[in-house]
Amino acid sequence: QVRLEEFGGDLVQPGGSLRLSCGASDMTFDSAIAWYRQAPGKHRELVALLSGEKTTYTASVRGRFSLSRDNTTNTVYLHMSSLKPEDTAVYYCNAPLRQLWGQGTQVTVSS
Repeated sequence: QVRLEEFGGDLVQPGGSLRLSCGASDMTFDSAIAWYRQAPGKHRELVALLSGEKTTYTASVRGRFSLSRDNTTNTVYLHMSSLKPEDTAVYYCNAPLRQLWGQGTQVTVSS
């Protein structure tokens, strides 16, 4: 069964860093990959989108977050630094061309 699975969510202090991972079962990531997040009481929002050779980020994370992929391990990463309490959310990996979502991983930024 084709599925995505995220790893790496944790409790981290403001200003800290975290790396999220997304692995895929029975599929190879294609040219479009995205990370979304959903904070309590808010809509799910696009955080980062890789489309072909171009990656775009929502304004609130630009310069702090970075999406990367490792084709040898078929893994996608979201590198997060200078974390803020407002980054607290469940983070989801998404393969938009296949309309696939992971189950989400919780990131909590708090002192």
